[in-house]
Amino acid sequence: MAFAISKRNATAFLVTLLLVSVPLSFSTLQQDFVKCLVDNSDVSFPITASFFSPDQNATLFKEELESTAQNLRYLTPSNPKPVFIFEPLYETHVQAAVVCAKKLQLHLRLRSGGHDYEGLSFVAEDETPFVIVDLSKLRQVDVDLDSNSAWAHAGATIGEVYYRIQEKSQTHGFPAGLCSSLGIGGHLVGGAYGSMMRKFGLGADNVLDARIVDANGQILDRAAMGEDVFWAIRGGGGGSFGVILAWKIKLVPVPATVTVFTVTKTLEQDGTKVLYKWQQVADKLDDDLFIRVIISPASKTTKPGNRTISMSYQAQFLGDSNRLLQVMQKSFPELGLTKKDCTEMSWIKSVMYIAGFPNSAPPEALLAGKSLFKNHFKAKSDFVKEPIPVEGLEGLWERFLEEDSPLTIWNPYGGMMSRISESEIPFPHRNGTLFKIQWLSTWQDGKVSEERHMKWIREMYSYMEQYVSNNPRQAYVNYRDLDLGTNEGESDAREWGAKYYKGNFERLVKIKGEFDPDNFFRHEQSVPTKIG
Repeated sequence: MAFAISKRNATAFLVTLLLVSVPLSFSTLQQDFVKCLVDNSDVSFPITASFFSPDQNATLFKEELESTAQNLRYLTPSNPKPVFIFEPLYETHVQAAVVCAKKLQLHLRLRSGGHDYEGLSFVAEDETPFVIVDLSKLRQVDVDLDSNSAWAHAGATIGEVYYRIQEKSQTHGFPAGLCSSLGIGGHLVGGAYGSMMRKFGLGADNVLDARIVDANGQILDRAAMGEDVFWAIRGGGGGSFGVILAWKIKLVPVPATVTVFTVTKTLEQDGTKVLYKWQQVADKLDDDLFIRVIISPASKTTKPGNRTISMSYQAQFLGDSNRLLQVMQKSFPELGLTKKDCTEMSWIKSVMYIAGFPNSAPPEALLAGKSLFKNHFKAKSDFVKEPIPVEGLEGLWERFLEEDSPLTIWNPYGGMMSRISESEIPFPHRNGTLFKIQWLSTWQDGKVSEERHMKWIREMYSYMEQYVSNNPRQAYVNYRDLDLGTNEGESDAREWGAKYYKGNFERLVKIKGEFDPDNFFRHEQSVPTKIG
């Protein structure tokens, strides 16, 4: 007699087999989580391959925890560690992870690229126990040129998205981040600016649809989540409304020839005067031209302690060098751009140039997904409405020369950024903004000198208050800054909420209260369910 097994019995057998295979080294909590996963998803993968815990293998756990973390300040022994890290292979595993975390009263931290400036995607200071759901295995990118769109899963880096687009076309692109190792899941949630923002707006301005897992473990697309939630997730910050599984993005046209340049000025080369002029014209230049300024101390000579300020004007122009030179001669001759400063290349190579890759690197280098910047650092941000006067710049240079490794990057606005309403999505920094500033202090010796560097950047930030936006002093949510306030502290959420979102904050709170009333998705600076 032939042996037959029903589909139901086969499933039960698989479940039993998987549970038996759970290593004894897993903690009780982790074993309970695995059992719950099996009950709530089609688990058909080796359990041990998707979990990392100190009980199971301390070395592998440490490597995985640190694999994509950009800010080393949050990887010290004193920082709280997750009970385990879970890497889903399918969307159903993410659903089950939410359901099981809720059932077992585990706090979730969500990580796609690990670039969170304050470590909120992999550290939870006041939530115990917590686990990390790492989406790095969900990285498929499907490009459809017929509809000028692509679906990109949350774990894909923005570099991978760019690469997959150029695989299909040399004349399509996407206006998102400058750093190629950013995880697109968290990147677009904060707005996502890049070198084509003056032409096409933010990455979040060019999102057509999304798939998220809500607090009940349901997968929702734009139609199912509703327009309010779809509005909120395009700029409302990560970790507040659900788990982003994938974004449907709108592709934009790019020319076959793109021109880049980097021209550096120092204080001795009238650098302050040139920068003052840049402030007056950067937001008014041709929409095809993006010129950012990267500013840091530099040595005048090889003699130690003899430093000046270096200002590097790095640009991407959507066109050839002849037209670029005409634009520059008309609008910004003070920079002294010449033909030999310009390099013509494809759009994908220009993306790599801005990201810091050597010119010899092939596009495939974008698939590595590794951060080119790992350091102990503290960051802050500002938005500027009026040019900073020369005396203000000179005071800034004095402060910069007191610090070991300070860095500031000034990114121009204007163009399309001024034509989109500040309430179109939660990201409000639009018309009237000349440029955005990112402030950074970096160091290599960990806790040894952390207090000194933190003190410096806070004092420098205080000095700059008189020259930047006010009422409120605005900040960029993707440059998280817990100095602005936290949900666990004494500060009113309105204080930091207004800085990131201006008048959009109250709408975000209302949507949060309706969509996730139990505040399942939360962190130190997540959108609260209510204020006041």
